[in-house]
Amino acid sequence: MASRNTLLTTFEPDRIIQPIYTGGDVALDGEARLLATCLGEEALLTDLESGRTLTRLEGDGEVLTALAITPSASHLILCSRSLSMRVYSLQPSDNGLPTLAPTLLRTLKPHATPVITIAIDSTGTLLGTGSADGVVKVWDIRGGFVTHTLRGHNGVISALHFFESTATETTGEKISKQKKKHRKDVGSEVDTMAGIVHGDTATARFRLASGSEDGKIRIWDLSNRKSIATLDSHVSVVRSFDFSANLNILVSAGRDKTAIVWDAHSWAVKRVIPVIEVVESVGFVGNSAFVFTGGEFGRLRIWDSATGREITEEQPNGGEGDEIQHVLHNAGTDFLLSVHADQSLLFHSTSTLSGTSPSSKIEALPLIRRISGTHDEIIDLAFVTPERSLLALATNSESIRLVTLAAQDAEPSPAPSGTYFGADVALLRGHEDIIICLDVDWSGCWLATGAKDNTARLWRIDHARGSYEHYATYTGHAESLGAIALAQQPSSSKSSIPDPLENPPRFLLTGSQDKTVKRWNVGKPSKTDTKSGTQPLSRAIYTRKAHDKDINAISVSYDNALFASASQDRTVKIWSVEDGEVQGILRGHRRGVWSVMFAPKDTPAISGDSTGPASTRHGVVLTGSGDKTVKIWSLTDYSCLRTLEGHTNSVLKVLWIPLRPSEDTTRRPVQIASAGGDGLVKIWDANTGEPACTLDNHTDRIWALAVDPSTNTLVSGGGDSVVTFWKDTTAHTMAATAAASTARVEQEQQLLNYMHAGSYREAIVLALTLHHPARLLSLFQGVVDRSPPEEGSLSGVKAVDEVLMHLSDEQLLELLRRLRDWNTNARTAVVAQRILNVIVRGYPAERLVGLRGRGWKEVVDGLRAYTERHYKRMVELMDESYLVEYTLRQMEEVGVVDGENGLGEIAMVS
Repeated sequence: MASRNTLLTTFEPDRIIQPIYTGGDVALDGEARLLATCLGEEALLTDLESGRTLTRLEGDGEVLTALAITPSASHLILCSRSLSMRVYSLQPSDNGLPTLAPTLLRTLKPHATPVITIAIDSTGTLLGTGSADGVVKVWDIRGGFVTHTLRGHNGVISALHFFESTATETTGEKISKQKKKHRKDVGSEVDTMAGIVHGDTATARFRLASGSEDGKIRIWDLSNRKSIATLDSHVSVVRSFDFSANLNILVSAGRDKTAIVWDAHSWAVKRVIPVIEVVESVGFVGNSAFVFTGGEFGRLRIWDSATGREITEEQPNGGEGDEIQHVLHNAGTDFLLSVHADQSLLFHSTSTLSGTSPSSKIEALPLIRRISGTHDEIIDLAFVTPERSLLALATNSESIRLVTLAAQDAEPSPAPSGTYFGADVALLRGHEDIIICLDVDWSGCWLATGAKDNTARLWRIDHARGSYEHYATYTGHAESLGAIALAQQPSSSKSSIPDPLENPPRFLLTGSQDKTVKRWNVGKPSKTDTKSGTQPLSRAIYTRKAHDKDINAISVSYDNALFASASQDRTVKIWSVEDGEVQGILRGHRRGVWSVMFAPKDTPAISGDSTGPASTRHGVVLTGSGDKTVKIWSLTDYSCLRTLEGHTNSVLKVLWIPLRPSEDTTRRPVQIASAGGDGLVKIWDANTGEPACTLDNHTDRIWALAVDPSTNTLVSGGGDSVVTFWKDTTAHTMAATAAASTARVEQEQQLLNYMHAGSYREAIVLALTLHHPARLLSLFQGVVDRSPPEEGSLSGVKAVDEVLMHLSDEQLLELLRRLRDWNTNARTAVVAQRILNVIVRGYPAERLVGLRGRGWKEVVDGLRAYTERHYKRMVELMDESYLVEYTLRQMEEVGVVDGENGLGEIAMVS
């Protein structure tokens, strides 16, 4: 029994890493502490310092098209394809948690077509919306009404920006469209209009710039609701604006690969900056004359607005998914936030621009933080570093993401530091195609990856120094790699144990779609290689034709003597690591084998389906297959010891739950974990083949599963972009169960004591609380059978009447449920009817009607049906009693009745 007490039976989600951004608009509050993002049809507010989700706002069934938050974070505005605009008020939660409580103030239909872009002014009182119908509207956020309707554009509104003019614009001349060959030199003139500025009031200085897909920009004076200038120097979609109050200039950029600086006094072109890439975002860096641009090549570039010269040095073009879609910047912050097509958010420090001369050159702005909006489909994962403080994720991309599992810093930093649980630490780039598999060595310092580019790479992880280096590349396979494994114990050199960073794993194994396995020796770099920066020699020691179909998984035994390869050909082969010869073949699965894992060292004996404990001296192997089963194999005779069935889809990952160092191997049962295409993680008892528990927190198939041997924390990741950390709560659950059992025994004894002492109030309330219908029925039976009943009592005892008159709604509804059940039985119906009579007479109808919505209808229907049946039975008995009475009277007339014993004798009349 002692061994069963240590069986892990309960796990609970302890931490969850889930998407915060899947595309669309992104917004920051005025202090750059709150990040508002689109998550499909939902919106999310995140604290950039702690990484906590402050609130999640459900959608209306359609994808969000625009999003904005006021500088004071008092209001959030959401627009969707359903043509609706929702305005929320944001307040701190009353529950004491660091969350926000959103309140929907109003839902509006701002335009006849979907809203494409929105903007909020610096005061947080005005909202501008631009839609596909070419109309711009200005709204009062708090009042919820339209203040301006601005017409004039002929196409989709693509950009909006509020600003406050610091000088009176020159008017009286109309901008005329110039020929394209003179466009760069001549620029734009001013549109004719009357009465635009009346005095130097704040209202008269408020402007709104709007751009559309026809390349035209209109400047609107909000005091007289008219356009004061039409700027038509762009030849493609205008994507972004920004205004510098210090320099009194406006900068605009579009998909014509240029940024244009406009004089806000004359609205003439001051400078055309040839960016030579499609620009999606432009703006001024703080109060300086420097302008940033971001666009299709994924480069954040800095320009001098006066000369049009690029300040940053030449940068290489980004790859697929690196395109910049938005760049956010608040004047009081020292960073730029770039939003990329792969849903990643990058923070770039602007501190290097301080004191920079416009004539000088600087390197690209340093990257200080990365946030992955979504991890896409998680294909594989593993704990890295000796302390298992980082998690490596293969996320259906060409790079590996390292996220931290450490707690956040106690002291907040002046800029968002990103040191919270789940924050991105590093991105390992090098592969040219999607990474399919990864593995970590025994020390956690070396990470191996295999990808669709037919190569494997080895990475050196030195988290203490912040170093995450590519160590070697292994090339030789003809097709994609599907499996990879590293040595699972240190080499014979003693120096590898204290300093694994200087002693890479002895070998690397790879399996590919070309149906071969290769062993690679991992050499230490020579002094010449170290000085020159070249990689150590990487060559395959042997190549073996292993299977008839794709190889899905490789596992190395704990002593580095054997390795196993699993394939779509439904077999698993056991190989010698040293010479690459087949030692045995495991046959029995009816579909391809997705996962294989050697048992850890000192695994106890495991009993088979029909035999006693099997020898584990030669090892045990665990496999998971597309036939929805998990199998345990003995390497003594390569036979299947046990088949575990329970998944409803392919088993994609299996692993052994290791023993903790403090656990006794003779008392702890062997347990395994499996993850499948059904989105479930199952924990199994290897000796009985029965599932100990099923873990459900994913909505898509689970590809990846790992365990922290020091805490038994399971980590699962799958196609829903969610990483779930499952905490072992067995000890807590067992303690809570034992405490609850003890408390129930004590309460049951207390109930008996109350019943014996005649403490009706305490006995009835406790019986209802414990859900003890038998005890409650026994109590009421004694009350009803009391002879003689107390005078004036409906139930038979006045104290019971008093208790029944003062029950809470929950207690009253529970009692009615019990009466309904008792009323179905003729033997207990009398008690049910007596107590029901007390309730109906004692409570007003309004109180009983107020119980609706909590199963009240079902209770009433049950009581009514059987009460009518009992009434009908009583009526029939009354009718039958009349017949008995008539018969007795007739017998008296023809016979003699013995008055003493009540018996009548019929005198025979001859």
